[in-house]
Amino acid sequence: MKSEEIRVLSDGEIQKKIEEADLELLKLGIRAASRQLVNHRELVRVKKRVARMKTILRERNLGIR
Repeated sequence: MKSEEIRVLSDGEIQKKIEEADLELLKLGIRAASRQLVNHRELVRVKKRVARMKTILRERNLGIR
């Protein structure tokens, strides 16, 4: 999900997406620990997505954008 796509969402929708991504990150972590995860880049991709959404929420709270 690109930044432009996230910016059009409301704060509540972004929070919901963050919760979903956190759950996905938990599942990926479990799969990685049990050596069932084939593509380890998925962990990085989901972490970056969560960070991007949190950054946009923080920008809104500070009134930057």
